[in-house]
Amino acid sequence: MAVGALSLAGPGTQSAEAVASGCSGRAQKTVRFPGGELRVYKNRNYACAMTVASNPGARRAMSVSLQARGGRAAVDRGTFTRQAGPVTVHALNRCVRATGAIAGVSRSTGWILC
Repeated sequence: MAVGALSLAGPGTQSAEAVASGCSGRAQKTVRFPGGELRVYKNRNYACAMTVASNPGARRAMSVSLQARGGRAAVDRGTFTRQAGPVTVHALNRCVRATGAIAGVSRSTGWILC
């Protein structure tokens, strides 16, 4: 007996990039910088961020932090081959800011999603 799967795409579906990354929600902001990019996603209640290397392979220092205004930052820092994160914070009706870094080069979003 074969069992099939049905997948429906609609306005509330996640991007393939978000599903592969572990972040839920829609892509809200991408900040590119030498070595990779910082990606921020948002659904109704939560924001999620990750730093992704443009050339995965070699281990290098990477980090991502995400903070909702008035809250503590969620941070993932270490030596990774592909990405740092995802990190998630509760962000219902709150601005967030994200920072990503790869091999000492960092970029930040400033306060967004307000």
